[in-house]
Amino acid sequence: MAEISIPMLWGGNLPETLDFYRTLGYKVTYEMSRPYTYGVVERNGFQLHFGVTPKHLSAEEAHVGCLVLVDAVAPWHAEFTAALRARYGRIPARGAPRITRFRPGQTRFTVVDPVGNTVIYIQRDEPDPEYGGSKKLVGLARVLDNARIFRDSKNDDPSAARVIETGLRRHGSTAPAVDRARALAMLAEIAAAAGNSARVTELVAEIEGMQLRVRERRAVAGELQAVTALQHWLVEEG
Repeated sequence: MAEISIPMLWGGNLPETLDFYRTLGYKVTYEMSRPYTYGVVERNGFQLHFGVTPKHLSAEEAHVGCLVLVDAVAPWHAEFTAALRARYGRIPARGAPRITRFRPGQTRFTVVDPVGNTVIYIQRDEPDPEYGGSKKLVGLARVLDNARIFRDSKNDDPSAARVIETGLRRHGSTAPAVDRARALAMLAEIAAAAGNSARVTELVAEIEGMQLRVRERRAVAGELQAVTALQHWLVEEG
């Protein structure tokens, strides 16, 4: 039998935690309440184990979590989104529990359970990120590639926004108009994720006022569609 490694997460209120994973399609295979709490869930041949939770600290604060490697990550996100919406009447995108947003082409997303455990679902063929941006790119284009890593791989919108804003100050006057428009669209999506609709409107208006060729507007249209899709995804939170 091959050796395996099984992640040990915090159980919190164990019945509530296990019920959350049932919502995501996991099967509870073990549940114990005495002399201490312990639970196991299983799905697609892998397991998550839940033990005793320390007091006065959340699992998220303690950075408790694990990675789950899957062949195709998009179907998992779609299934989880539908299940969580059905369970809560909305998509929990903030607090705990929550699920992070997903863009076409993205290779990972994160689920934080009610205890604060972080489970990151990653596509097996995910390329290694080039921190600092792809060396094949220059100027603002490279800045945007670096910001994409913060936004999509690290779930760090504040850092992504800072990288873009710094890049615009450094390269905005010399960068191609299409790259400037893409930068503004990325900032608009980050603002949408934060619920700042006024900032989204301001950034989209700035893009619409730019002098762009038809093919450049088409290139930016995908970024703007991501903003709209995110707003529709989040509206269930209302």
